[in-house]
Amino acid sequence: MLAYFNWSNLGPIIAIKGANLLENLNISGIPLIIGFIILAGFVNIIIGSASAKWAILAPVFVPMFMILGYDPAFTQMLYRIGDSFSNPITPMLPYLPLLLAFAKRYDKNVGLGTLISSLLPYSIVLFITWTLFMIIWYLLGIPVGPNGPIHLP
Repeated sequence: MLAYFNWSNLGPIIAIKGANLLENLNISGIPLIIGFIILAGFVNIIIGSASAKWAILAPVFVPMFMILGYDPAFTQMLYRIGDSFSNPITPMLPYLPLLLAFAKRYDKNVGLGTLISSLLPYSIVLFITWTLFMIIWYLLGIPVGPNGPIHLP
């Protein structure tokens, strides 16, 4: 898929068309932040590897956000928030069998569904907390790291 993405130049095409669509719909700032975090969380449910998800999402969303005036470091921070809140509830989590084994030590009847439903409240709290933290960070305009402003100069 990645080779096809590179060969077809779908990444830049989707990035430019997506940025134009977002500009026309006047979607930026907080709605854009929340939307991308949720999108990254849903992709995490399907694909377990963080580097594979970033390899698929980065060629589209980094240029798209750059066209909209956001720094790539800011885009990656949003991706990491979306990736982190949904990790406990994704069936693709590599450590899920280990978690299930530990849970079975304390409750012999626990299954995969019980484990994921028990972790869902933590995911919801993580989503709300990290998203609110990111919105406050965005509104205050604090850089996301050294030479990593929120907006491109």
